[in-house]
Amino acid sequence: MSRVSAVLRVAIAVVLLWALVVAAAWLLQRRLIYFPDRSAPPAAAGASDVTLRTTDGLLLTAWLVEPPPETPGPRVAVLLAPGNAGNRLSRAPLAAALAGRGLTVLLVDYRGYGGNPGSPSEDGLARDIEAARTFLVEQADIPAERLLYYGESLGAAVVTALAAKHPPAGLILRSPFTDLPAAGSEHYPFLPVRLLARDRFPVAQLIARVTAPTLIVYGTADSTVPPRQSLDVAAKAAGPVRVVAVHGADHNDASLVNGTQLINAVAKLAAEAI
Repeated sequence: MSRVSAVLRVAIAVVLLWALVVAAAWLLQRRLIYFPDRSAPPAAAGASDVTLRTTDGLLLTAWLVEPPPETPGPRVAVLLAPGNAGNRLSRAPLAAALAGRGLTVLLVDYRGYGGNPGSPSEDGLARDIEAARTFLVEQADIPAERLLYYGESLGAAVVTALAAKHPPAGLILRSPFTDLPAAGSEHYPFLPVRLLARDRFPVAQLIARVTAPTLIVYGTADSTVPPRQSLDVAAKAAGPVRVVAVHGADHNDASLVNGTQLINAVAKLAAEAI
């Protein structure tokens, strides 16, 4: 009897410990999703500070990177939504590479990132990217039909939601997941992530409403977002899709962040979509 009681006490302790872990995960989940560098980055060569005004009253700083003045053809812009970590400084080489191909680039920092006020959430990021699009159309005078949306990882979810609401000329998704709980379950398999998640970012569901030409780029060795999830997103897209695999690339490898294969694919989409 005492042995049964001991086993029961251990079982109860394990259950209570697991319940505490689950409760902590629910309370602190956004700290497990968003990893902002909150410091304001120093000025980057070729980038101009611009201010975005969100519908809930925040003023966010972003960078506008223009192509060389002698660039021929119509002005085409890329709205660049970053992933969940760092700030815009680490994406400056990507913006510069795209500008070098004749594209205007608006490099966004979300609320809570890069010296911006506020705290990130799914709803907040949606407001931030909407403000960025409004800036490009109303202040930078970029026609809506010459806008490309580019999102990396979490940013892919942000621009897919924007594309479902405001169709772009083209959509670029780098390392997209099917939805945030699916990505989270890969890293926290011991937690009921789908039940706990407040921010869901349903990329696969929303891409089924996007008919714009879509480019999906993923790394075959991505250890953060499983390649099969990026391929699942491609399979759900309503519009024409091109898939580019960067062989041997992990999630944050330079070849996947701003490598030649990626830049060439984006430039090709821009040329075909406009």
